[in-house]
Amino acid sequence: MNGAILPGSLSPGLHVVILAAGFSSRLGRPKALTRVRSSTLLRRTLALVASFSPARIAVVLPPRAARYRLEARGLKVAFAANSARAAGLSSSVRRGIALARYSPAVLILPVDLAVLNGRDVARLISRWRAARRRVVARRIGGQDGPSQGGTPLILPHWLYARALAVTGDKGLRELVSGLPAQQRALLDLPSAALDVDTPADLRIARQRLRLGGINP
Repeated sequence: MNGAILPGSLSPGLHVVILAAGFSSRLGRPKALTRVRSSTLLRRTLALVASFSPARIAVVLPPRAARYRLEARGLKVAFAANSARAAGLSSSVRRGIALARYSPAVLILPVDLAVLNGRDVARLISRWRAARRRVVARRIGGQDGPSQGGTPLILPHWLYARALAVTGDKGLRELVSGLPAQQRALLDLPSAALDVDTPADLRIARQRLRLGGINP
């Protein structure tokens, strides 16, 4: 794996925040509880990040979401309800960063990356360990315009205050993309390219997982 850490390796100090408080209006059902193969998206994401032994795992979820909590059975997970989720994704980002405020860095990822695999998560963490003051993020775009940084991403502590001020659904992406090149590292993460926003996305994700996923 070219020096990337393997699942099961320790990631000391790294906190993980899973964003699962969205309304899922286009999908028509809660994304976190949607099943792909034998697991819900939330359970699959939790199991994936837990394999890297982070310092802490937190899930930002809707208010009164007891069913979500059941998906963490057997895992040590903190939960935070987002009563302001109508304000967009940034409201969940702020809630998650508040939980991770004492950590040196936080891995932020949405719950709907249905085919995200350990290899790409390992590459993200490995790059962070090599330069811990940089933001390490998934590369978005770049063919017909400038590359942007999207989730999943690892945000270092020195940027927490700025991240707490982001607004809307694209605030975090704008923050990362506005940083000087020397303060960010963008990676191609093929398995993170598909997020489940619509029933069509879900059908594609299920088909890909039946065929073995992407870059296992």
